[in-house]
Amino acid sequence: MVLKVFFPQCCNLADSGLLVGRWLPGQGSAVVLAVIHYPFIPGQVKQYIQQMQVQTGLSLSVLGSWSLPKEGQQDMEAFLKDLSTIFPREPWLQISRQTGKTGFSCRVLDPNQSGGDRTEDQDEARTIFVHYDQRKVMLSQLHPVQDQAAEPEDNPPSELREVFRTVARSGPLFVLDRYDEGPLKSTHWQSEGREASIIMELLKAATVPLCALLRSLLAVWTWIFSLRLFRLPPLSFLSSKLSTCVQISCRTEHMTSLSAAQPAARQTDLIRKGNMLVSLLLDIALGLSLVHWLYRDDHIAMLADCVMPAADRVAKELEQLLQWLMGAPAGLKMNRALDLVLGRFFLYHIHLWISYITMMTPFMESLLWYGGLSACLGLTFALSLLSDLVTLFTLHIYCFYVYGARLYCLKVYSLSSLWRLFRGKKWNVLRQRVDSCSYDLDQLFIGTLLFTVLLFLLPTTALYYLVFTLLRLLVVLFQALLHVTIEFVNSFPLFALGLRLCRPYRLAEGVKFRVLSDEAGTALHLLMEINPLPLAKVVQTYRTPSYSCYPRHSWTALLHKLVVGQLVYPWTNKSTKTE
Repeated sequence: MVLKVFFPQCCNLADSGLLVGRWLPGQGSAVVLAVIHYPFIPGQVKQYIQQMQVQTGLSLSVLGSWSLPKEGQQDMEAFLKDLSTIFPREPWLQISRQTGKTGFSCRVLDPNQSGGDRTEDQDEARTIFVHYDQRKVMLSQLHPVQDQAAEPEDNPPSELREVFRTVARSGPLFVLDRYDEGPLKSTHWQSEGREASIIMELLKAATVPLCALLRSLLAVWTWIFSLRLFRLPPLSFLSSKLSTCVQISCRTEHMTSLSAAQPAARQTDLIRKGNMLVSLLLDIALGLSLVHWLYRDDHIAMLADCVMPAADRVAKELEQLLQWLMGAPAGLKMNRALDLVLGRFFLYHIHLWISYITMMTPFMESLLWYGGLSACLGLTFALSLLSDLVTLFTLHIYCFYVYGARLYCLKVYSLSSLWRLFRGKKWNVLRQRVDSCSYDLDQLFIGTLLFTVLLFLLPTTALYYLVFTLLRLLVVLFQALLHVTIEFVNSFPLFALGLRLCRPYRLAEGVKFRVLSDEAGTALHLLMEINPLPLAKVVQTYRTPSYSCYPRHSWTALLHKLVVGQLVYPWTNKSTKTE
């Protein structure tokens, strides 16, 4: 059996001592985590290992000895070999290195097997040293991320995942360094002194009162919106449809997650919190930039002077369009009576809309002035409010679309039902299927008459439906562009992407091995390098779930709805999330 020893590169020149690490269960592999320097007292080493087992939750042990002879330590290797009787529970690794040589020599002493007469060459031929960068493995996250609570017991994690997990959970072991004044000294990736940033430590200390204040404000905010008044039918319906209310709910969840009292259990949760924080800061920065532009040089008044004439022009263009449809559009011969009824019906709504615009003109500047202040909460709030204003000012187009779609849908379903009558079929409501049915002569005559009338009236209705559907799709397309921007700001993993670009080893997709030394009669030495996660997978994995105000219909389903006249709503309920 080949023995794989994962050896940290930082310990290649460590002083002679004991190898501390972990045997991977069922893998035939050992992970070296640190080297405890000579001199030491075996009893203190055992006590230290027991403390580390409690703090890390790993079955740590003394794997063997490490020997790097120096002047005056000629008998060090024999002394370390005798220590195998003090730590007899696991196979004992005798690893030694000569100064100036690249490879190690390894000897395996297993008290449970009768192979003590093996030669050193046989042990080296059966040993593979995998050198790894302990700092990178310690800070990296191997993908795809697995939930340990959801892992079945009969499907243990892979050897590579166990190596990453062992190194990641060995943080308490790296507190002891070579300059410690205690009885034990060790070498590991932080043996030259623990890495720390004064700025990061100050930020961590400042986040404690900030999170406490944020939790208090969120508690008051949640209490206000949990009042029974907001659960009444009109308010509950509007809160689920207005983009601004949906964005408020989304940001409230993000702030609740950021101000949570319990720390992140996994590194992936910490990265997702970083994405939310960076998204929030970017949103506020863009919003403040928009506020600075709006309230400088009186741009609010300029926008107010432009909005109302534009809305009035749209209404007049619609009136001209209806006059064109009431004539002979594109040379088509329409049903004159139905054409006049529909045209006058829609013209009446246009006149109502013009009166509505005239009534709102004095309040438009104030509405834009106070609405612009919402950008202080972030650019997404301003865009959500703009989407709601577009919905408000294009309400007449939406009404025209609903009227035309309902009338067209009624005729399409009536024609399909009458077509089944000619074939001797009918729709079974209880069983939800088409069954055979026999009709008498009167039923066939009335069905033929109705089918003929509806068929000749269908082109006129279809033309109105087509025109107003195209107008409605233009409005929905503009609102979709706004909501795509909002969702991009809310969910784009900017922090994870920056982490991938600046420190690629933090997000690992896998590893690759490179041969360092492959001499005959010696152990094989490999270098384990981390393969970073591709940028597309970073975005897919760490994209923050957010609310979408537009349903994700397939093109086939959308085309079917347009053909049969079903309404295409520009929103979904806020309880619907998109992952």
